[in-house]
Amino acid sequence: MPRDAAPILVLGATGNVGRHVVEGLLAAGVSVRAGVRDPAAAAGGTREGAEVVRLDVEDPTSFPTAVNGARGLFLMRPPAVSRVGPTLNVLIDAAASAGIGHIVFLSVAGADRNPVVPHHRVERHLASSFPSWTALRPGFFAQNLGDAYRRDILEEDRIIVPAGRGRAAFVDVRDVGDVAARILLDPEPHRRRGYELTGTEPLSFTDVAATLSAVLGRPITYEAATVLRYARRLHARGLPMAQVAVQTVLHVGLRFGQAERVTGTLERLLGRPARTLATYVDDHQHLWRAGGAAP
Repeated sequence: MPRDAAPILVLGATGNVGRHVVEGLLAAGVSVRAGVRDPAAAAGGTREGAEVVRLDVEDPTSFPTAVNGARGLFLMRPPAVSRVGPTLNVLIDAAASAGIGHIVFLSVAGADRNPVVPHHRVERHLASSFPSWTALRPGFFAQNLGDAYRRDILEEDRIIVPAGRGRAAFVDVRDVGDVAARILLDPEPHRRRGYELTGTEPLSFTDVAATLSAVLGRPITYEAATVLRYARRLHARGLPMAQVAVQTVLHVGLRFGQAERVTGTLERLLGRPARTLATYVDDHQHLWRAGGAAP
């Protein structure tokens, strides 16, 4: 098979970002191999035209078949996976052995300098052992409103996070997926580079609540939770402690301005304006209305 006809492997192909990467690649006429943990359960959740393969980062026996013959890899960390050494880093090694030419890793803002987050260890492994990679470091996702915060907004008309008065330049995962697809299609200018991806303006959670209120036509408020209360709230909802710790650390970081910087990099890579938080809320307002379908 000619190299440019080989598929691009997308991990988490049915997830928030991965499905947009798949859509972007298919729209460009590229063969896509959708790596999912359970292909039977994912049937219908993947875009028509993508080859579906089993790829479970916690089962290295699934790696060889998934990576074989692929020319690129979109790599992301499933939220429940905190031990990246025996999972994602082993997958990187398998990709190298299979001759995959480029990896785009979905990291997080500040991961290059913050050893607390698991993404830091993945970036270090890429830098030391893989020849061609790009790290995308987005800030807070607008889609958190329809995912991590959705239940509180829908049931209690409030957002509860330990962010204090911190602000975030929210980024839309649709834009992140578009950028990842563009880089996988033409990786050469982006080899061994990291990009901090932000939205167009820094917003406090009070601002976010006001945007929701205006679109939904009912008052949504922001409540600045303590770290302990937030962690207990997540744990009571069944989240693994490792995931609770990562989410708590990221939100507390907002208090110190870790996600308020606007870089303009996203718009430069897209070649168009980035989507705003207000656009995301308007496009998905059904999520916070009674009877609205979950994402």
